[in-house]
Amino acid sequence: MKILYASIKRELRVLVSRPLYLIMMIVVPIAVSLFLIDLMRDGLPLQTPVGLVDLDHSSLSRRMVRNLDSSELIRVVSDDDGVHEAMNRIKSGEIYGFFYIPSNFEQETLAGKSPTLSFYSNMTYMIPGTLSFKGFKTTAVTTTAGIVSAKLTATGVEPGVVGSLLQPVVVQDHPIGNPWLSYAIYLCNSFIPGVIGLLVMMITVFTIMSEIKNGTSIGWLSTAGDSMIVALAGKLLPHTVIFTAVGWCCQAIMFRFNHYPLNCPEWHIMIAMMLLVMASQAFAVFICELVPNFRLALSGVSLIGILSFSIAAFSFPVESMYGAIGVFNYILPVRWYFLIYIDQALNGIDLFYSRFYYIALLVFLLVPLTGLGRLRTISRDPVYLT
Repeated sequence: MKILYASIKRELRVLVSRPLYLIMMIVVPIAVSLFLIDLMRDGLPLQTPVGLVDLDHSSLSRRMVRNLDSSELIRVVSDDDGVHEAMNRIKSGEIYGFFYIPSNFEQETLAGKSPTLSFYSNMTYMIPGTLSFKGFKTTAVTTTAGIVSAKLTATGVEPGVVGSLLQPVVVQDHPIGNPWLSYAIYLCNSFIPGVIGLLVMMITVFTIMSEIKNGTSIGWLSTAGDSMIVALAGKLLPHTVIFTAVGWCCQAIMFRFNHYPLNCPEWHIMIAMMLLVMASQAFAVFICELVPNFRLALSGVSLIGILSFSIAAFSFPVESMYGAIGVFNYILPVRWYFLIYIDQALNGIDLFYSRFYYIALLVFLLVPLTGLGRLRTISRDPVYLT
C-alpha cells in the first residue's frame, strides 16, 4: 500500500508540473461539451440556406415559393436563372440544395397535364442535406395536394370527401425515447463521451511513453517496487479520478441542467462513464505494449479515437456497414458506452438487459495484462525510437 501511495504521489507531482495535463484533462472536455450543447441548443439546425430556380414566374409558382420560405427547416437565399448557376452555388457551399420550378408550370397544371417539380439536395453534408430534402418534399407534396383538392372541389366533390381521398389513413407518429426529434439529445450524448474517450487514450499514451522517452521509466518502476501493475495503477489512478469527475460533470450539464432524457437511475449512467474512462485507459496501455514507440502509439490511439465517431455507429448503423469495417466497432470502448446510453438513458429498460455491455467494458481492463512483461522490460531499459 505504501508503494502504491508513493507512485500516486509521484504522478500527482507530474500532473501539477505541466499545465498541459490539466488543460487536456479538465478544460478541453468541458469546453467541448459546452460548445456542442450550445451549438445544438435548438435541437436541430434550422433555416438551412437553399436556392430557387423559378422559370415559370406565375401566381402558382410564387405561392409555392412563399410556402417554401415559410418552412422553419429551410431559408431561400438565392433566386437563380438556371440550373447551372444553382449547381455552382451548391459546389461553392453557399446553399445546400435548390428547388426547381419548370417553365409553363401553372399553364400545364391548369390544363390537366402532369408537370414535374424537381429539387436537388447536397447529401455530402448529411444533416443540412436531409433537412433541405425534407423541406422541399413537404412543399412539393402540399402543393400537389392543394392542386388536386381544388380540382376535385371544382368537379363537385364535397370538401370532407376530398380530405379522405387525399389522406385515407392518418398516421400518428410517436417517437420513443426522443419525442422532440432533437439532434442534441442524440449527438451530444454520443460525441461528448467520444471526445472524453479520445482524450483519455491520448493522455494515457502520452504519460506512459513520456517516461520511456525521457528515460524516467526506471525511476517510475523503482518507485512502484519493480511491479508493473503497481506502477500503472499509481500512474493512472489520478487520471481515472480526474477524467471520471469531468465525465460526471459533463453528464450533469446534459441531464441536470439541459434536461436531456434520463429514464434510469443516475448511477447507471455514472458507472458507465467511469467504466468508459477505465476501459479507454486499458486500451491505450495495450497500444503502448503493442507499439512501444511514442509517435506511433500516440498516432494510433488518435486515429482509433477519431474513427470511433463513425465506426461506433453514432450516425450509421453497424448492420449497414461492410462486415470488414463493422467488426471493428467491437474493440471500441465508446461503442459499449453508447449501447448502455441507448438502453438505460433513452429506453429505460431494466439493468439486467444491459449487463453484457457493462461486462464488455470490464473485459477491456484485462487486455493490458497480456503485455505487462513487455512493457516492464522496455521501462527497465528505455530506448527512445523516433
